[in-house]
Amino acid sequence: METKSRTLEITILSAEDLRIHNKSVKKNAFVVVQTDSFNSKTTKMNGKGGSSPSWNDKLVMDMPMHTRFVTLQVKCKSLGGRDKTIGLVGIPVTDFIGGYSPETCLQFLSYRLRDPKGLKNGILNVSIRLKEPLQACSSQAAVASGLGIPIDGRNDFGVVTGIPICSGYQFTSFFR
Repeated sequence: METKSRTLEITILSAEDLRIHNKSVKKNAFVVVQTDSFNSKTTKMNGKGGSSPSWNDKLVMDMPMHTRFVTLQVKCKSLGGRDKTIGLVGIPVTDFIGGYSPETCLQFLSYRLRDPKGLKNGILNVSIRLKEPLQACSSQAAVASGLGIPIDGRNDFGVVTGIPICSGYQFTSFFR
């Protein structure tokens, strides 16, 4: 079964006020971006940004059509080489798809991070957009994607426009 996806372009810009156990992060912060359990990418490690690191890393990745949230995890590499989670955020896909601006329009967003205990822990600044929009709904697009209802046993899945004839509502004219 083929799964459909779109190309997501997300730029991890910077973060503010990152802390681990109430102490400012010194260095080695990075971000893991995940669109689903099979698609994830990581920014480069910021070696000297402290509690307000800056990455400006552009990540281009597939985002399956069923994705509801894009998860961003800010982590820090400890001296022992282990990754510690500083904070995470789930960005609803509806924040950058289906709004008033076109889907391919670059949007700058800031999100509050939550640490593993659920407490506020800094802010993450990103820019995000889709590389290509979803196909517009037309009869050709519907036929190509297999959408529609078969009519009279035909398998062309044509698009039908219905016009109600009787709504069951008694209309009374005000102009008699």
